[in-house]
Amino acid sequence: MAGGSVHIPWYATGFRGDKLEAALAEIAPIALRYGASSYAVYRYKDDRYKFLQTTTFERKDDWERYWGGPEFERFRVVNQSYYQVPVVYAWTDVAAVGSMPDAAVAGGQPASVGGPQADTGDTI
Repeated sequence: MAGGSVHIPWYATGFRGDKLEAALAEIAPIALRYGASSYAVYRYKDDRYKFLQTTTFERKDDWERYWGGPEFERFRVVNQSYYQVPVVYAWTDVAAVGSMPDAAVAGGQPASVGGPQADTGDTI
């Protein structure tokens, strides 16, 4: 994978966790319109005000169009009282990824295991 995954930590203001969750659930899938291959929004179990939004793009330019686009601009204006600032995202490399299809879960055997093959980095 030549692209990267963007991690955006969000922290809700007092008594606004549910509203922030709904707003993030609305803005996250819009990333697909800008070329994202996947997105997710996580809400922490041990701190219900804490969220992590992840989005994977092949090109950083596509991420920047999404982050600076009219939909996210409106999101920030309309929901500014729902989260604490600053919001500082991180562009990351995907080091490993995997999943197990639902059918394979029942059998207990992984369908596939692997990660991206990198030509740089630590070697032994």
